[in-house]
Parts: sequence; C-alpha cells; structure tokens
Amino acid sequence: MTSEKPLLQFVPLSSFVQPSFWNKLSELKINVDKLNDKEREICGFFSNIPTTWTTHIVEVDSTSFNSTFNSQNNNIPFHGKIFNKNTIEQFKDCDKTKLINAEGRQFLDDLKSGKVLETPSKLNFFFVLSFSDLKKYHFYYWFAFPVPYNLQVKVDEISPISSHFSEAQIAALGEEYLRLDPHQKAYFLVQDSKIDTLQSKLGDVGVSNYTEYLFAFADFVNEGKHPKSQLKNYIILLLHYCPFLSGKSVNFLLLFLNRKLSCTESLIYKLTLPECTSIEDIIYGGGENAWAGWEKNEKNKFGPRMSNMKATMDPEILFEESVDLNLKLMKWRLLPEIDLNKIRNAKCLLLGAGTLGCSVARNLLGWGVRHITFVDNSTVSYSNPVRQHLFNYEDAISNKPKAQAAADNLRKIFPAVNAQAHQFTIPMPGHNVGDNTLESVKQTVEDLKNLIQEHELIFLLTDSRESRWLPTLLGVFYNKIVINVALGFDTYLIMRYGRKDGEIVEEGESSASCKIPGAELGCYFCNDVTAPGNSLKDRTLDQQCTVTRPGVSSVAGALAVELAISVLQHEEGINAPAFYKTGVHSELNPEEHAGILGIVPHSIRGFLSSFMHVLPATPKYQQCIACSSIVVEEYKTKGFEFLLETFNSSSYLENLTGLTALFDDANYIDVLEISDNEFEN
Repeated sequence: MTSEKPLLQFVPLSSFVQPSFWNKLSELKINVDKLNDKEREICGFFSNIPTTWTTHIVEVDSTSFNSTFNSQNNNIPFHGKIFNKNTIEQFKDCDKTKLINAEGRQFLDDLKSGKVLETPSKLNFFFVLSFSDLKKYHFYYWFAFPVPYNLQVKVDEISPISSHFSEAQIAALGEEYLRLDPHQKAYFLVQDSKIDTLQSKLGDVGVSNYTEYLFAFADFVNEGKHPKSQLKNYIILLLHYCPFLSGKSVNFLLLFLNRKLSCTESLIYKLTLPECTSIEDIIYGGGENAWAGWEKNEKNKFGPRMSNMKATMDPEILFEESVDLNLKLMKWRLLPEIDLNKIRNAKCLLLGAGTLGCSVARNLLGWGVRHITFVDNSTVSYSNPVRQHLFNYEDAISNKPKAQAAADNLRKIFPAVNAQAHQFTIPMPGHNVGDNTLESVKQTVEDLKNLIQEHELIFLLTDSRESRWLPTLLGVFYNKIVINVALGFDTYLIMRYGRKDGEIVEEGESSASCKIPGAELGCYFCNDVTAPGNSLKDRTLDQQCTVTRPGVSSVAGALAVELAISVLQHEEGINAPAFYKTGVHSELNPEEHAGILGIVPHSIRGFLSSFMHVLPATPKYQQCIACSSIVVEEYKTKGFEFLLETFNSSSYLENLTGLTALFDDANYIDVLEISDNEFEN
C-alpha cells in the first residue's frame, strides 16, 4: 500500500511600499483624481535574485504609476490596481470579499480571452485598497494577491535542476532566460534546455508529449522549497488551455537566479494536478467566495496596515530637517563637541521686539533655537519694516503689535519654531504708579517674573536704560544667562551678567589675576553712580528714538547671539570666566580657559567709526543699583513693595545702595567737577 502524496505548500506574498509610492499617490490624488475614487492601474515588481529580503516580497514605488514597466535589475512585473477611497468610512465599509472575488472573475475573463497567454506576467496580479489622510500624511492600505482558494496540488518529487541538465545546459538556459522580455520571464516553457514563450509553444503541448516540457516560472527558493502562491494561477491557465493535464503528473521548473545570475540553484517540481472538467469546477466548486489572497498585517492577522509618512512628506518637518543641515555639517568636523540639542531646547526671552529684537531672533533661528518669546509694548509703524527685519508693509498698515508681528513672521520663516508674544510695558524706576494702575503694574511684574523664570536666555533689547533695570534684577535674582545689548549712533555694547550668589571681588584680588569668575561679573548698571530715571522726559524726537547707523543693530544682534551661544556651550556655562588682560604679556592665556567656541568675554564694545572692538571686563559693584547684594536682598525680603517704592522714586535706590552718601562726600564732588578739557593738553 503506497502512502498518500503530500499536498504542495504555497508561500503567500508580502508587500513592501517605498515612501515614493505615497508621494506619487498624494500628487495624483490632489492634482488629478481629486474626488474620483475609480481604480487606477499600477504595477509592482518581484525579484527572483537574492536581495536584502528573506522571503517573497512584491515592491511598489513611484514608478508603479508609470504606463510602462520599469524593467531594470531583472525584476519580474506584477500587474495591479489601487482603489483609493475618499473617506476612512468608505475604506472600512468596503466589502472585501466581494472585491477580491470581482478581481478574480476579471482575471478569468482575461485568461479566457487570451490576454494572459499573450502577457504571462498577468498571472501575477494584485490590488490595493487604500485611504489617504493627506492632512496627517497617514496612509491606510491593504494588499491582496488573489489566487484560487480551493485548488490543491500533490507533490510527487522535488529535485535540483542539476539532476535534469548538464552544467553547460544550465548555463545556456540562464543566459537565454536573461534575454527574455520582462513580461515573458514570469512564466514560460522549457524543452531540451531551450526556452519558448507560452503563446508560441503552449499550443504544441499535447497528450503524447507534455512530459517533454518543463512548465517554468520565476520564483525565489526558500528553506522549505515552497513556491509562491501565484503558481496556482499558472496551473489554472494550464488546465484551461491543456485540459488533458487534469489529474496528470506534470514537471514544473522554479527558476531562481543567484547573485552571479546563474540558475544552478533552481528546482524541478513533479506535481499531480487536480482532476476537473473545467477550471470553474476547481475555483467555484466550494461556492462563490472562491478567491483568497488578502495580506496579513504586522500582527499576523488579516487586516489593513497604516503608514505614517509625516516625517518624509510633511513640508514643515522636511523644512525643519533642512534648516539644521548647516549646524550638522559644522558638528561633523569643525565642532564635533558642540551640543546642538542644548541649543535647540534653549528657551530665549527677547525683551524688545524692535530693531535689535528682530536681529537677535533671526540669528537665534540660524543656531537652531526652537523656543523664542517676544515682549514689547509698541506697534509696527511705517518707519519700522526697512530696519526691523521681521516686519513688513502689511504689519505697518494694520498697526500690528510688534511682539505679535515678530512671532507670526518668525513662524512664517520657520514653521517649527515655538514663537510666543506678550504685549506689555515693563515697569521702570522713576515712572510713578498711581492707584488706578497699581493692579495692572502688579500683574505685569508677575508676568515678567514668570517669563524670566521659564526661560534660560534673557536678552535685554529695549530702547531705554530704565526699562532694563527690572529685567536685570530679576535675571540676576533667578540666575539666568542675561545678555544686554545697547546701541549708539555708531557704537554698540553687548554684555553678559553674573549670578546673584557671586561674591564681590576686592580691588586688590582683581589686579592679581587676569580673569573674573563668571559669577562675579558686573551688570549694565554697575558703572552708574545714579539710579535710572525717566529718560524720555523733556526729550526731542531724535533724543527719544535710538538713532543709529543701519548696520549697527545687525552687527550687535549677531554678536549678542554668538556670545549667548558661547556661554551656553561653555563647560562652566554662566560661570564661564571673563578676561580683562589679554595678549602676549598676560600672565594667563585666555585660550586655555575658552569654551569650544572660543573665549567668552564679559562685554564687547564696538566702534563702527574705526571698525574696532574692545573686550572690557568689570566685576560687580558693591553699590550697584541693580545687581548688588543690597538690592537683591531687599527684593527678596520685600518683593513688590520694594519695587513699588523704586518705581515711584528713583532716589530710593540711591539711598538704599549708599550712592546718596557718596554724593555728599566732598572729595567725590570735586572729582565730578573736573572737566575733561583739562586733560586735553
């Protein structure tokens, strides 16, 4: 008694969608198809040459929408359709069983009409059901590779090609195969180691000579030696055109090319075909739902897949990646130690959204900063756009608030930036606070305090001296990196501040060293001997506005950002020391204590008239009206009560810090009365 022959096991195909496929589909949907959801013909390709894939993969890419098949790399074509629905509900509600059966019937019609015999690659057919969410760049899809569900084939024998052909014959067979048209490579006939197309020779196959033929097909050899499921379609074609093969033992050649394009690893299957009177008996003998082939998803269940293409298709993300290119190239070789993420995540507060604020913001973008907040109290005027780079004519026409206009236009330049805007006036010493404005000033102080606490880099870019006092005090109090920028007609000053817990350096100690520790650096007000007052009172228009040469703000803004980034990247950060003795005669070389971007000066004074820079450094002044321990402790103890007294009387700071007593000193008055003219000669 002989044992029952085993059934041939088939390997289902898997899909792989290249990102370019979704790009092309999106383009066609938007520009061509629009609301038309009629199917569109596409093509895929299959390789029977070893690649990075380890199984049977059908790929689609942007060329899948071409009218002709791209026959490069000896790929085997797959004919397909895509049904791209307009809504996710249509995608979900589509009758999948009805759809695959309809495509199966269409295949049978093409087979009987001779279209498949003329183009054997049509035995490899598939379709895609999809929905494109173009707002989120999400693509839902489900591939199907239809084959007859009920067809079963028994295995008589599987043997290597070398058991049937000599080495010379195998080599000749491989060379002849490579010369075939791509559409004929999928399925063909082999007789006496010579290849013939199905259309030219299948009619010669008869009852008496069918054993002389190998019914060949291109496939991939796997460990289990299981052919792809599309072999079922080939068998259906053979049974239709050669019905005498029903129940017969037939030889099939699985032609597989190795990396050297040789077919020496190919296999020969001896298979017993099912008995039938017509192919409809096999396909529909079990009912109308006779076609299978829906692909399983990542969870190995029958269901659709989703491709999130936001990272490769969203213009904002593509733009974000592109703007960082210069920084990444910088990191490759010039500055491998630089921490770009630290810069990217730094939160920057720009107090002032005018000429300086616009310049600083643009340079921060260049460094990859993603968080920028503007504070300003004025609106865009007609004179602003030509000097203030973030504003335009429309902003001036609509009298748009500067902070909001700067934030909006910054996002237009770089949509990924988190740009925020706040419109309020910073309370100032010498600017009285009445009962009717007390609550609003108190709220403004609270808002400013919260903003400074939330941000890492604070830029003081306002027009007046007194408007910088409160941000200076708060910035020092909360130990923030504060960068102050001030402009003259053809001069500019950029300065960084120290911390509140820095100790005052005695004069004798300072002269003994070339550097001042970062914590002990002075602020913008450390060289003042008077408290700031109302600088706009009794001033003409040219005295109320900062009148400068046009290039001054751009130069100063760029230097301010470079100084801020240098501090941020220095290993000591805000504590980075500043040097006031440089050159060959210095006792200490500043370069030895520099950060990865070079030295980090305390201040930069520029003079356009001579195109010169000097880098002075000064320690904290123990009687400073902004950063001295006296003022910091008073704010810590009294809070808003202390600030209110300062707003209502600028002399309060002078009395608190001892400057008033200093003025009363007779010797000091004598010094003040000395004229500079006495030193001219």
